[in-house]
Parts: sequence; structure tokens; C-alpha cells
Amino acid sequence: MLAVMNKTLLTTAAISIFATIGISALYASDNAEVGAAPQAAAAAVAPASYITGNSQVSANTLHSVIDPMFTQEKFAETRAFVLMQGGKIIAERYGEGYDADTRFISWSMAKSVTAVMIGLMVADGKLVLDAPAPVPAWQRPGDPRGEITLRQLIHMSSGLNHTEAGDPIYESDEVRMLFLDGRDDMAGYAEGQVLEAKPGEKFEYSSNTSVILSDIMTRALTKSQNPDVRRKAMMDFMRGRLMEPLGMDSMVPEFDRNGTMIGGSIMHANARDWAKFGEFLRNKGSVAGNQIIPRAWFDFMLTSSANDPAYGGHIWLNKKRPAGSNIVLFPDDAPSNVFACLGHLGQVVLVSPDKKVTMVRLGKTQDDVGRPIQEQMAQILAIMPRG
Repeated sequence: MLAVMNKTLLTTAAISIFATIGISALYASDNAEVGAAPQAAAAAVAPASYITGNSQVSANTLHSVIDPMFTQEKFAETRAFVLMQGGKIIAERYGEGYDADTRFISWSMAKSVTAVMIGLMVADGKLVLDAPAPVPAWQRPGDPRGEITLRQLIHMSSGLNHTEAGDPIYESDEVRMLFLDGRDDMAGYAEGQVLEAKPGEKFEYSSNTSVILSDIMTRALTKSQNPDVRRKAMMDFMRGRLMEPLGMDSMVPEFDRNGTMIGGSIMHANARDWAKFGEFLRNKGSVAGNQIIPRAWFDFMLTSSANDPAYGGHIWLNKKRPAGSNIVLFPDDAPSNVFACLGHLGQVVLVSPDKKVTMVRLGKTQDDVGRPIQEQMAQILAIMPRG
């Protein structure tokens, strides 16, 4: 579900079959207490659609670079845009039919949320980054998958035979897991694949890998195999340790029938809450002066993996990729410490630490024509002053 991948999975068709495959939006945190972080508070009180600018960039200038994403055909359909600097919203706009209360699907932006929750469990001592991943199906004597570590899963270098984009599309492991034969027990499907490479040697972007991580987290929280117990254990952890501290009241993750969170692709939240998550990443886990996760975890997430400099710990980095790989972000036009959560159909949470900027674009633009979105976001970032 990476935004730069050339495939044609239809969002509307995918969502329309959710009800028939047992994926249900459970445990919405509509009554969660709003977090006290300055960036969360700023997002919570902002009016619905406005552009204020700041002392160095006028509202007119911002309008000139934001408006094209909503009016020019090459951007297809931009549904929401939020620009924050220094923890304050300075621009916000919605397409017709959408507003500040609309929940937008994450697609692969969910992967970065999953990585943060893994970090919480590592900090708690529930999981170990460089130990063999605790997947029961891999623990049989002689099974080479037993050597796969948590680090390798987070770096998309497990060696498992996962094909993210197939031709035809229904041949991809991602689609088979989400919508076809793997849909009831997604982790079982993903964990059941054989190795195609030695663990740690090959980069293979994979939504299936993120579901394996979701299953690992759930098993760390409960030994029960009851789907309701599994869902509740994960939802209680996520609500108490991430959603409530950040004030992400609108976030709704989804689960399969086996009670496994679909941590690679299906979480919903409004645009302001996605901006809060970006601010959380920019501040390396600090909320209102409280360090929710050790900063070292974010240093790990934002460090290049061994097999692709542009990919860190379930997050994309603004660095050049190996020869033959698709371009991601804009390494020639912005510093290498810029990073982003990216999702299918042009979902983006972009962060610039130097400029103290978080930028969110949500919408529906087919992946094979999505490059203008990132180029426009690079242009917006370029006119922003250093924070």
C-alpha cells in the first residue's frame, strides 16, 4: 500500500466488502480524554478550514501552494490538508463533503503507528528487538524462520515470501491476506509463508509483515485465543499508552475475525489526529514534557535500515534508494532528516524536524500518478522558515 507503488486496488471496492469479511471498527475511543500536549491542544481548538500563515509566510503565499492540491486535476482528489509549525496549525483545508470530524483511512500510515506500539512494548520489556520473533509457528526444530528477529520484521527484511503488488493484483499476498483467503486469520496467513531469502538480507516492503507484528504484540498482552479477548487486550493497550496521551480521540483501528489488529493498513482518524501523531514523532515521543517512549526508540525508527537507506523502522526517510527502486519523498530538495508516514492513494504525514513542521495530506489519488503530491508538499516545505 505504499503510495509510490504502481497498482490499482480500488479503495471503494475494498471498503465495501469489509462488512462481509468480518473486519469491524471496534472500541472507538470517542470518549477518551484529550491529551495535554501543546500540539494536541492547538489542533483541537482550530476552526474547520482556514489559513493564517505566520510572521514569515503570508496567508496568501500559503494559499497559492495549497490551493492547487484541491483544484488541479493532476492531484486527483485531496480531501484534507493540515499544516502545523511549532505545534500550531497555520493552515487547514477540506474538500467538499469532508471536515475536521471526518475519519480518514490510514492505509500504510498505520505501519508507523504499529512501530510506535512495538517501541512501547520493547521499553516495557515485553519484547526484545534482536531476539528471535516470538511466533509459535516458527519455533519448530529446524524451521529457518525461527531466526527472524523483531528488528528484521520492523526493517521489512524478514526474508519471508511476501509479494506486496502482484499482477494481476489479486495474486499479491497483501490483497489475499486482507480480502481473500487470508482475511479471517491474517496473521496466520502472513506467518505461514516460507522464506525466499535469508533473514536480514533482502528488503521486501510488506503489509503482511506489519500484521505479524500486530500478532506478536497481542500475544505479548494475552495468552487467550479468544478473538474478543485479543481485541480488547490490544485496544486497551493502544488506548491507554498512545491514543489518550496524544489526545487522538478519533482513532479507530480495525481487527480481523481472529482478533488481530490490521496494523499494516487499516486505521482511521481525522486529519488533526494524524497531525498529532506527526507531532508526536517530531518531538520523539515527548508529550507536554512527558517522555512517553524513550527517545532512543525514535532514533532507531529514523535510522536507515541495512537494505534500503530510505526506510527506517516502519517509516520512510528522505534519502536516496538503491538503484532500480522507486523514488520516495524528495531527497534532492530537502534535508535527509525529513521523514514521512505514507499510505496507498496518497495518504501522507510529513515531518521536518529542522523547520518544526508537520504536514498532513489525505485523499484519493491513484498510486501510479501520485508523484505530484509529494512534489507539491516539497514546495510547501521549501517556503516554510526554520522553526
